[in-house]
This record gives sequence, structure tokens and C-alpha cells, in this order.
Amino acid sequence: MRTSPFLRSRDTDAVQPPDSPTPLRPQVSRRTGFWFAAVAFTVLIAFGMAPTPLWPLYRVHDGFSATTTTVAFAMLVVGAAAAFLALGHLSDRLGRRRIVVRALLVAIVAALVLALWPELPGLLTGRLLDGIGVGLMSSTATAYLHDLHRQGYPERPSSPLPGLVATAATLGGLALGSLVAGVFAQWGPDPLRTTQLAFAAALTVCLVMALATPETVDRRSAAEPRPRRFGLRPGGRAGFSSGAALGFFSFAVLGLVTAMGAVLLHTELGNSSPFVAGLAPFLMFGSSAAGLLILWRLSLARMLVTGAIVFPVGLALVVLSLVHPALWLYLVAVSIAGTGAGALFKGGVGTAGSVALPDSRAGVLAMFFVSCYAGMGLPPVLFSIVLGRLTIEAAVTVFAAVLSAGAGLAVVAALGTHGRRRLGAQALPENGQCEGR
Repeated sequence: MRTSPFLRSRDTDAVQPPDSPTPLRPQVSRRTGFWFAAVAFTVLIAFGMAPTPLWPLYRVHDGFSATTTTVAFAMLVVGAAAAFLALGHLSDRLGRRRIVVRALLVAIVAALVLALWPELPGLLTGRLLDGIGVGLMSSTATAYLHDLHRQGYPERPSSPLPGLVATAATLGGLALGSLVAGVFAQWGPDPLRTTQLAFAAALTVCLVMALATPETVDRRSAAEPRPRRFGLRPGGRAGFSSGAALGFFSFAVLGLVTAMGAVLLHTELGNSSPFVAGLAPFLMFGSSAAGLLILWRLSLARMLVTGAIVFPVGLALVVLSLVHPALWLYLVAVSIAGTGAGALFKGGVGTAGSVALPDSRAGVLAMFFVSCYAGMGLPPVLFSIVLGRLTIEAAVTVFAAVLSAGAGLAVVAALGTHGRRRLGAQALPENGQCEGR
């Protein structure tokens, strides 16, 4: 009896379309590939945060100012935003693995540039390439995890695991990058080079893993209609806008501590340890990820409310730790703020993803991540400008108030759109009309 082309053994854990070509390289099952993709996603995001505790060393090495440090940090945001806007949708048409592989290749080149050219021009170039890799990876890997899980576990179509793992990979990667670099900066030889070479090696291992992971999207022929780059369900614009705002404000505090944390520690708290400079972001991002693991069973509405409460409390404690300088209070404060930011980020990506058309998921998520990385890049630049007119304590107070108010308004908007969808939002036929382009 001939085996149906739609069936595969449980050992491969996937459904194979008919007439699909036999892969030329060894491949793992989709269930194993799910975790391979999660690891690659985490490592690439971690690489983007590696310079956090290294900024004081770069300043000594090349003699540039705090403002130049902020610009160098923001180059990652520029590269990421450009990649999200121009390329973030491509995996919907060309395939997830193909884009993930290219993201890892770009990141490896960035790591080598940073290792071999630690002067300011090399730093700016490497950070720009790193941002492009992040832009290629983030939305693609988020969609890839959903695809791999859905195909590997067809009996669990509504599982929250892919979203949870994607969020944990983003926040966990941000946490690990700063901590690993802090260890190298404190105790390693020539940290500006060895940190980047270590990440180049880790990214190369991830590249091998990605090449062994199955593709989940068939390459579309020129004759087939292309998916919309930004296709939303009917009435989805308000939901996407509120989700994007949540992403912006959650990443704003993460970016502020990442870019300016070493300066705050040195000038206000009297601590110049590179390890502590990496520990603070690690605690912040790690608390974000850990909080999600604890809160993941909460509904979207409760997740948003939790973030709206915890986020401003953490920011208020950050201000207090600077007004009455105390390192332990600062570390506790950024951990609490990070937990709130993680809840807001999870609510934002859930809100934005819920209004995306199925074949435009990566494109919609790419636009969501543009907002996130704009939040990570713009507030630190503005903060460095404001420092010319205000004391650090006053500037942090102003930013804490603005970010708290903005996050609160975004939560109210997201809860409103979520409530309207539950009360009677029109169900989407997959080939029906939609918003977007």
C-alpha cells in the first residue's frame, strides 16, 4: 500500500506537502527545529546587547563622549529599523529559514568587524550590520516559531508556547548579552575583541543549527500573488497601533538603562565595575523574561493591567535610587521596571499579532518591532540631549513620568480594542477583505 504524501512518521513530527523536493542536507524534526530556532534567536539578540558594559572601555579606547556613545548604541536601532521596513516581510514569501540563515550570516560579519576594528568607524559599521541582522531575525523568527510549532504539533493549534518562547528569546537574549559581555569586560583579556569573537563562534554554531531546521514556507513563484506586506484583519488598525505603542514604551526603558546605565552607575552611584554595568541590564531583562514565565497563563487583559501597575512603580524606584543613591535599590528598581516592561511587551506583541492576516504575520510583526526599536533608540538620544539642560536626577524623573503616562494610555487603548473584539468584532475570512498594503 502506497503511503500518502501528506503523512510522515511521528519521528519527523511534521506534515509534508506533496511533490516537495527532498532536502539536500540533514534535517531535524520540526519539534527539534522549534528549539533550534529559539536558541538562534536568543543568541543573535544577545549579541546586539553585548556592548552595554563595554561602552566605558570604548570611550577610553577611542576617546569619544557620552553623546557619541549614545549614537553608537543607536546605530543598531537604525540598522534594525531599515531591515524591518525593507526586508522584514520577505520570509512570508521566500521562507523563514532562508531569512534566518541570512540574518545569522550578517551578524557573524558584524561580530568580526567589531573584533578586528574596535575604533569608532568600525564600531559604527559593526553596530549597523548587527542591527540589520536583528531586523532580519526578530519578526522572521517569531513567525518561524509559530510555524514550526503548528506543523510539529498540529493537535495544539492554539498553544501559547510559541508566543511565550519568542518573547522569552527576545528578553532573555537581551539579558544574556549584557551579562556575558560584563564577565568578559571584568575578567577577560582584551574584552573589546574577545567578546565579539566569542559571539562570532556562538553565532556560527547557531548557523549550523538553522541549516538543519526545516523550512515552513514554500517559495512562491512569480505567477503567484504575493502576500501583503502589512495585511490586517478588518478593524485591526487600532489594535495594531495600541500594540505598537506598548512595544515602544516597554523598549524605551530597556534602551535607556542599556545605553545610559553605565553612566548612571558611575556618576550617581559611584560604581565603575564593568560587571555591574552588565549586571543591571541582565537583571532588568532577566526579570522581564522570568516575569513572563510566571504570568504567562494570565489573559491578555490581565497581562496589560499588571504591566500598567508594575512599570511605573519600577520607574519611580529608579528615580528614588538616584535621589538617595543606593546601588542595591537601583538594581531592585530596574528589575521591577523590567518585569513591568516585559508584561507590556508581551501584551503588545499579542495585540499586534492578533490582528495580522495569516500570510502577513512576519510583515506585521516587522512593523511592530520597528516601533519597539524606535523606543529603544530614540529616548536615549533625547535623554543625552536633555542632560545638557537638567541634572541627571531631574532628567530621569521627567523621562519616568513621560514613559509611565505613555504606557498607561497605550494600555487603556489596547484594552479598549481588545474589549471591542470580544464583544463583536467581525470574524475574518482568510481570503476576505483586509486592511493594509
